[in-house]
Amino acid sequence: MLYYIFQYLDKAFDVPGAGVFQYITFRSALAFILSILIATIYGKKIINYLRNQQVGETVRELGLEGQTAKAGTPTMGGIIIILATLIPVLLLAKLNNIYIILLIMTTLWMGTIGFIDDYIKIFKKDKQGLKGIFKVIGQVGLGLIVGTVLYLSPDVTVRKDTLTSRVKIENNIKPADLEEKSTATTIPFFKNNEFDYAEVLSFMGDDYKDYAWLIFIPMVILIITAVSNGANLTDGIDGLAAGTSAISVLTLGLFTFVSGNIIFSDYLNIMYIPNAGEMTVYIAAFVGALVGFLWYNAYPASVFMGDTGSLTIGGIIAVIAISIRKELLIPVICGIFLAENLSVMIQVSYFKYTKKKYGEGRRIFLMSPLHHHYQKKGYHESRIVTRFWIVGILLAIFSLVSLKLR
Repeated sequence: MLYYIFQYLDKAFDVPGAGVFQYITFRSALAFILSILIATIYGKKIINYLRNQQVGETVRELGLEGQTAKAGTPTMGGIIIILATLIPVLLLAKLNNIYIILLIMTTLWMGTIGFIDDYIKIFKKDKQGLKGIFKVIGQVGLGLIVGTVLYLSPDVTVRKDTLTSRVKIENNIKPADLEEKSTATTIPFFKNNEFDYAEVLSFMGDDYKDYAWLIFIPMVILIITAVSNGANLTDGIDGLAAGTSAISVLTLGLFTFVSGNIIFSDYLNIMYIPNAGEMTVYIAAFVGALVGFLWYNAYPASVFMGDTGSLTIGGIIAVIAISIRKELLIPVICGIFLAENLSVMIQVSYFKYTKKKYGEGRRIFLMSPLHHHYQKKGYHESRIVTRFWIVGILLAIFSLVSLKLR
């Protein structure tokens, strides 16, 4: 809203300073500061409200140190993250931007699924919460919508040409002359690293690109489902999901800024994605919300995000990565999520295999997800979280190296 107000003031009345709102960097910085303030100042009020409403965590007995002390801690704290993200975005972002629309929809969609899950756990006293099949249906539904919009919308285009080979940087450019619809993505760490999903169907004849959606949309569904579940599994000890997510989102924010800037994308020789730079405002608000939430979620946590937060975080990260054609970097950027996911899959698969073969199930990890394995080994959860953050930072740096290492 403020963006449009100051745009009008700048054009109609030439108000001094109003033009600064045209800059993504300025609005991103403002969104980051505003989101932190909302999360820290109003977050405390939300936590007190949740406590008064007895919206407390029900803890299952898993034999973990300090576990029983967490019982009754307010949950559904993901509401703080959602509000602290959306309010700055609604004030400062271009609301007619297709990517901003998709991210707002993703936030509300996944937030609603998570809220229903938490509501059932707390108020219906059902520890299982929303049945897994309904969560998957919700994730698939979001993936279907996001994939369809990205595939069909005329506002979602890419530009592969380098700027300097065509015009001088200081000239105005009409991107429409060079932009094209494409299902191409980026393969990290490889030279000539663009891959079009449509190529998988090249055996279908000359018009194979008309059927690219058969590969592209299922890929979007798979990524959104996997990342949201990964974030959900990571949310098991104080500060782990919020901290690692903030690192991953900040990394994606840097990719988004350079991919949406024609000068930087030309210099780095990466795919330029028109209009994608506006997502930087959303990402800045999201990072600020995560950091502000971490103020209360760090050990010992005053609030848990619940599925309201974890499912939302995973969905947003997936949509950002897909939008900037960096989804194949997710295993690196979100390496912590991947490790948590794999630990559960390996544990369950091995248990079933050994039970069938030997008559009793055996385990590889002391407990899954992975962070519980280290708790069982006697590590304090604050040490586990700190070391996971360090690994997350290293993975983020390694991801950024992909801009030039190929």
